[in-house]
Amino acid sequence: MGGKITYAFLATALVVVFAVVALEGVLLLRSGEPAAMGMGAVAFVLPCVGAWFLWHNTRFARDAGRLARELEAEGGLPQDEPERTPGGRVDRASADEVFARRKAEAEAAPDDWRCWFRLAVAYHDARDTPRARRAMQRAIALHDGRPVRNDVR
Repeated sequence: MGGKITYAFLATALVVVFAVVALEGVLLLRSGEPAAMGMGAVAFVLPCVGAWFLWHNTRFARDAGRLARELEAEGGLPQDEPERTPGGRVDRASADEVFARRKAEAEAAPDDWRCWFRLAVAYHDARDTPRARRAMQRAIALHDGRPVRNDVR
């Protein structure tokens, strides 16, 4: 629950920053100076890009959570978590072993979102965040019946 509160706080702070930047853009546009007006126009683009990024990340997190809850209800969440060091970090050799099993499982059933979800968790444990995100995006797309991009290796 602490992660959700932190995310909500940071998202709210980001929206406030977007509003301040947009307000500064209005002030720059009203100045009448050509250079300032150009910066004012750009000040409207930055919050739009930031809002798009925030929306996509929020939607991704919401969808991944939805799949996790559904998989937990089915009893299909990964039970073979990699071992951890005394400091709490994931043991690399153990993570590689779990990852190999999960990758073989996903290759054997490429249309099963559950396999891709578990592979995403294995990628995350192996500290390969970009591939973890792509595998989770594939799991979400398979679950929702949307077209799947074939860029996860």
